[in-house]
Amino acid sequence: MTIPMLDLAAHHREIRGDLLAAATEVIDSNRFILGPAVTELEEAIAAYSQCSHGVGVSSGTDALLIALMALGIGPGDEVVTTPYSFFATAGVIARLGARPVFADIDPVTYNIDPDHAAAVVTPRTRAIIAVHLYGQCADMAPLLAIAERHGIPVIEDAAQAIGSEYRDGRRAGSMGTSGCFSFFPSKNLGAIGDAGMVVTNDADHAEKVRILRVHGSKPKYYHQIIGGNFRIDELQAALLLVKQRHLDNWTRKRQQNAALYRDGFEAASVTGEHVILPTAVYQESGVSHFHIYNQFILRVTRRDALRDFLSAHGVASEIYYPVPFHLQACFAYLDYRNGAFPHAEAAARETVAIPIYPELTPTQIAYVVEQFRTFYSRA
Repeated sequence: MTIPMLDLAAHHREIRGDLLAAATEVIDSNRFILGPAVTELEEAIAAYSQCSHGVGVSSGTDALLIALMALGIGPGDEVVTTPYSFFATAGVIARLGARPVFADIDPVTYNIDPDHAAAVVTPRTRAIIAVHLYGQCADMAPLLAIAERHGIPVIEDAAQAIGSEYRDGRRAGSMGTSGCFSFFPSKNLGAIGDAGMVVTNDADHAEKVRILRVHGSKPKYYHQIIGGNFRIDELQAALLLVKQRHLDNWTRKRQQNAALYRDGFEAASVTGEHVILPTAVYQESGVSHFHIYNQFILRVTRRDALRDFLSAHGVASEIYYPVPFHLQACFAYLDYRNGAFPHAEAAARETVAIPIYPELTPTQIAYVVEQFRTFYSRA
């Protein structure tokens, strides 16, 4: 049996006709830039994320970049964030000439530890970027309290967390000054290419982002500020509108697959000593955090040998992320050292992702679990 990390062919098979019809409509309309599909998608994603405004942009990376630009982040500023995420989280800070300042992660959720974040805030801190990693919200209440104490904004990197909820049903992207989504094809809501969005409940922030995405122009050809070409494609917006109608169903299937994995691993008696499962629902004082499983992350022993074994038996796996930011060569100038963030470093050494996509079948899940059982029974 061969099981890929993601099966986009299966993912698109049932909606292929609707996708082609949406693409044809855009082509026939000759409205290719910031047309009606963009407006409709912005309204739909904003509402889905419990926000008043959505601004479609060219990628999740550009969503983070433009959100920081709208806050005026630049040289001499510091932005506190996690050392354990996709590179864009820290890269956009450095691109603006600001300094990324890292705080270690919670070893259970892999999200930024609020206590560590509080300890690294300085008078130069201009913002906090909270990442909702793997589909589970960061612990936002203390992060927002830190930000309020210091009078700084929080940007939510919700690239992997569209629809994820935190406390009282608040959704990813709705809690900080703005939330940034990626529609990269592998995401729970993926485009047929690159696309992203900034959502916010702050009308002024939304307007600043809209202006920045068209080179800082308002009205056209008149520039009070310098922006860039950060527009989402009309075609991608139309395709995402088709897929967005299926998002809740796909999320439920991911959660069902996670439950099957959980039952399977526990029945196979490999959990505890060899495999630590992701938190199904993060609990803290009775408070639930809704997990959408963009990735299904395991903490394992003998990771490299395990991955070789899985690959030999047709099961794909991936490491997110093998090198924390503070140990990346491009950030050597920040003067962090190995050991500075032990939880992030341990996660980089010990975690592995296995397939969790909605089209995964119970038979495939059982096969994956059996490979784990076989591998660890040989130890």
